Amino acid sequence: MPIFGGYAGGIEETTIVDIATHINSVVMSSASWHLDGPVHIRWGSTNTRETLMIAGWACATISEFTDLLSGNQYYPCAGPCTEMCLLEASAQSMTDTASGREILSGVASAKGVVTDKTTGMEARMMGEVARATAGMEISEVNKILDALVPLYEKNFANAPAGKTFQECYDVKTITPTDEYVQVYEGARKKLEDLGLVF
Repeated sequence: MPIFGGYAGGIEETTIVDIATHINSVVMSSASWHLDGPVHIRWGSTNTRETLMIAGWACATISEFTDLLSGNQYYPCAGPCTEMCLLEASAQSMTDTASGREILSGVASAKGVVTDKTTGMEARMMGEVARATAGMEISEVNKILDALVPLYEKNFANAPAGKTFQECYDVKTITPTDEYVQVYEGARKKLEDLGLVF
């Protein structure tokens, strides 16, 4: 997991480090696949404009020139039951799918550091967006991403905390609350308005 803004430097340099970590995972550890996830040094997120570029370029390069399998971790700034969280996960899912990533490794909302702040609804959005993105032209994916990322990136410093799993789901039936279903449908509608066809 290279850190953008850390010792590796900028976007291009961090992409080179990311590609090297893929290769290193196989050479040094005999890994069968590599779990990636470039992280932004300031925001602690994998869904920033810069980290999406790094992840996309690194995976496209690995996919083009090797037979290595690549996965990616998802760390949105926002917590569950927020539109921002779902849009962040969607941007990363589109990037990963379009760049040839084989393994999408779920969504750890609220940067993956807050207890009970991950639910299945974020992973559902990740999966539905990946399925909708599969087969799209890169130019179309980029158009949608160019419109999608500005919808949430201005809120990184004040990302909504969201709700805990227990507040998002009926814990007896393990089904999402009506509130979360409405938030989910609202985020999905926003993606459709940007041009994603589910």
